[in-house]
Amino acid sequence: MKIKQFSKISVVLLALMAFGEGYSYGQAIKQQDSLHKDSVKSTYDIADLIHQIFRPGKPQKPAQKKSGITPMPSIAYNPSIGAQIGLKAVAGRVLGHEPNTLMSIAATSASITTKGIIYFYLAHNVYTPGNRWNFQGSLVAAKTVVPDFGFGIGAKVTGGSPEEVILANPDRKGYVIHGQYYNFREKVYKQVMDHLFVGAGVSIDIRRALEDKSNPDGLTPYHIYSKEKGFKTDHYLANGFLFNLQYTTRDNQNRAHKGIYADAGLRVNQSWIGSTKNAVQVTTDFRKYWSLSSKNPEHVLAFWNWGSYLVSGTLPYLELPGTGKDANYRSGRGYTVGYFKGTDYFYSELEYRFPITANKFLSGVTFVNVQTANDNLGTKIFQKWQPAGGAGLRILFNKATRTNLCVDYAFGNYGAKGLFLGLNEVF
Repeated sequence: MKIKQFSKISVVLLALMAFGEGYSYGQAIKQQDSLHKDSVKSTYDIADLIHQIFRPGKPQKPAQKKSGITPMPSIAYNPSIGAQIGLKAVAGRVLGHEPNTLMSIAATSASITTKGIIYFYLAHNVYTPGNRWNFQGSLVAAKTVVPDFGFGIGAKVTGGSPEEVILANPDRKGYVIHGQYYNFREKVYKQVMDHLFVGAGVSIDIRRALEDKSNPDGLTPYHIYSKEKGFKTDHYLANGFLFNLQYTTRDNQNRAHKGIYADAGLRVNQSWIGSTKNAVQVTTDFRKYWSLSSKNPEHVLAFWNWGSYLVSGTLPYLELPGTGKDANYRSGRGYTVGYFKGTDYFYSELEYRFPITANKFLSGVTFVNVQTANDNLGTKIFQKWQPAGGAGLRILFNKATRTNLCVDYAFGNYGAKGLFLGLNEVF
């Protein structure tokens, strides 16, 4: 069942949240986490639950500032991948003993899903003592099954050739693209002043053995776009240099109570380093967190805006920005990855986070989001919006790092809906 479009007031509210700054930070962050030792001790997480079940009555080791590697089952579900099972290991610690050092985070996972996806990744976000350097990177190898719903934002079609209508896919008919995906990405940031970093890096994206097994005639959005733009339909490379400017005052990387995160980036794909086509993109990522209570700082209003805009050149179809195409593939709850996409894309989300139990073991969220993109039949970005919304439950997995297990139910237009499971907050 379709939900109604957001009113003009809602869209204006999100725009003001994105661009209207009127906040104060107070003092600079003194440590990687604003939780004091006593509040950490009074907090209850899954480790406490396991200890209570298997070692009742026995004293527990005190909480540690630095958390080691934590292995766990990797169980998740969302409409893009189906049900997932595998193994995951996560770690979070502060490197060194200097103040003003943010927590470093690393994660790895190997998994398989009910939709035939086999996925391995290794990711890190490391801050050296004093935040002098920040290293962000990932390595991915996967056998993928990519759902595809066409190019654009689902605007009504009033003209165009049969191929143009298929590409715009106004009814959001579903297609499935099988293939292999390999990615290597590494960025190095240097702190140039408090909270401000400049960075550069490289991203290598390789797609191989691409095919739509259900449509051998090739009349699919992927084939039509690829042939029109001069890409082979079975493989391509998108290799580029990354240049970024980042500003952050978040008090925690996993679940911020306050602060800001902003990143402006430039990606330059170049054929002389192996990219099939040249392209220049601009990306923006803005996040703001307001703690609504000094007594219970877990009451948080959080805002996120992510955008990507093609300046010149040509992007492969599966690399177009769109739903769930942010760095962590978490945007657009309510829709599958790539449900809407274009050469220009703009996304905003507003979330309210609140505690449920006094020991912080359970908490909840409610959220709304909107997204817009251009299409091939004249619809411009900001002309048509697609909304979604939902609510979720949070289970505290690691109190030292504020790591949560997340369960969200979200719904959007075209009957889109689903249960989204994951580790750590969406943003």
